[in-house]
Amino acid sequence: MYFADAPFLRVPVGEDAHRWRTFSGERTLVVAARTLTSTIRVLEVLPALLRDDPRITVVFAHDPGSAFSDGSLDLLRHYGCRVMPWRQLPDIEADLILSASEHVDLPEGDCPVLVLPHGIGFQKYVPDSRAPRDRLSGVVPDALLEAGRAWMALSHPDQERQLLAAYPKSAGHTLLVGDPCLDELLVSEEYREEYRRSLGVRPGQRLVMVSSTWGTTSLIGQHPTLPAQLLGQLPLDGSRVGLILHPNIWSAHGAWHIRTLQSAALDAGLLLMPPVHDWRPALVAADAVIGDHGSVPLYAAAIGRPVALAAHGSEAVPGTAGADLARIAPRIEPGVTLSAQIADLLQSHESRSDQYAAVTARAFAQPGAALARLRQAVYDLIGLPQPPAPAPRPYVLTSPADPSTPVTSWMVRTDLHDSPGQISISVRRFPSSVAPEPHESKHSFWHLAVRPAEERDRGLTESASVLLAASPIPDRAAAQNWIDTELSRRPGGLLAAAATARGTILVGLRTGASVEVTATGTPTTDPALAAAAVYACLRAGLPLYAPEVTLRLDGTAFDETRLALRSPAC
Repeated sequence: MYFADAPFLRVPVGEDAHRWRTFSGERTLVVAARTLTSTIRVLEVLPALLRDDPRITVVFAHDPGSAFSDGSLDLLRHYGCRVMPWRQLPDIEADLILSASEHVDLPEGDCPVLVLPHGIGFQKYVPDSRAPRDRLSGVVPDALLEAGRAWMALSHPDQERQLLAAYPKSAGHTLLVGDPCLDELLVSEEYREEYRRSLGVRPGQRLVMVSSTWGTTSLIGQHPTLPAQLLGQLPLDGSRVGLILHPNIWSAHGAWHIRTLQSAALDAGLLLMPPVHDWRPALVAADAVIGDHGSVPLYAAAIGRPVALAAHGSEAVPGTAGADLARIAPRIEPGVTLSAQIADLLQSHESRSDQYAAVTARAFAQPGAALARLRQAVYDLIGLPQPPAPAPRPYVLTSPADPSTPVTSWMVRTDLHDSPGQISISVRRFPSSVAPEPHESKHSFWHLAVRPAEERDRGLTESASVLLAASPIPDRAAAQNWIDTELSRRPGGLLAAAATARGTILVGLRTGASVEVTATGTPTTDPALAAAAVYACLRAGLPLYAPEVTLRLDGTAFDETRLALRSPAC
């Protein structure tokens, strides 16, 4: 049944609701849920505002009329909200209507309306669904301003001045409350390492987060392959890449289409953050943020992250904090030098970590007090004294889930440096789905390494030079058996490697020789790294019984690995 034809809600509101409800309530608060974005924002803040107060009955009215309403009803159902059809709203005696969507068609009356921002301020022109023109995002319709019913929550006094210049009727109908999303980001900073662990970011790795607003001029609209490009140019062992997309993209195009468009990046380990909650701790976890004219780069700048822009649409509003950020933030040019651009961004931020302080000071006022101010506004408008409980404070964000899938095949570059008495090998790994075109030289070699038990592309498995066991094998004899079996099944494989439960790695060659690899210094039980060292020695014609090979992962001192030649019988 289409929701527009759903029956009226009987409880907790309705003409005979008093016969069925358990909590009577003194006031009725109606949440107008129109878009996925605005629904997410209300659900983030409302529980803290009404905590433990039985005097207020809350019901959600779902407006399916937006181009971005898809997903909002599912979200409300997921959270267990009581939802009534939009056509029932005129029959409800609401005491306050709350929404984070300014463009709702509300019934006439004198019920006050409180509009929360679903981003930061009024920084973007968007299509007007009522007319063939653009409008300023976040501003309520003239009719509500003329009726004096609407109140718009602001995060900074500059936004009031902006509205007064463009919409004089807004005078006296704005409320400075701050930004509850920023407050949560700030109090969560000390949990950054926990968030990184939850996302699978290892010590020493950089997390580059890509952020995109919606629309054809957005980052993802202009450069849909940028996540894959980053994954293909930043070596896997030194970097992770994440993607935060505006909820409107999820609503308009759907998760299936998004994942299809990002298939190569997802195969390469992309952290595609869902639009509800997890993008916020992921932003705290980031080492650098690449964005556009959306709100996320401003949030990133406000918590001290290096920010660069890869797009900036013409719909961005001049004179705002977002425009100021675009004026001073460095640009990322998609192409073949992304690794160097990211390195420059991180290095320049080290000496200018406060470069965005003046910009973010224009976007956010009185950090830490947004929930307390919002609760005061809600109770003033609904006509009740605040509860005696202390004013709500921002909570630390819960840890995100790791949305990535394991990488199961790599293109591996080994650069060999041979000097008397010492062999040094640098290893760089790139996921095969996004790997750069290999170019070999006298001392630089490339090979494809695959975990046959996990790789779903049989073509990759059959063409791999190096075969890897997915997990440690109990003992050396069992490891040798696995190696022999895999090499017999895969005629294209040159060698296979497996870690053993006792901490060594066994590398078997198609010739029948075996190399047992042990590690000193920074130990590793990753068979891919041991196999890379053996492969490089083979290609360079070096003896496999070299007493010691220094393995440098991603160009840094990482591991010292001794190689010893052993026959299968040993």
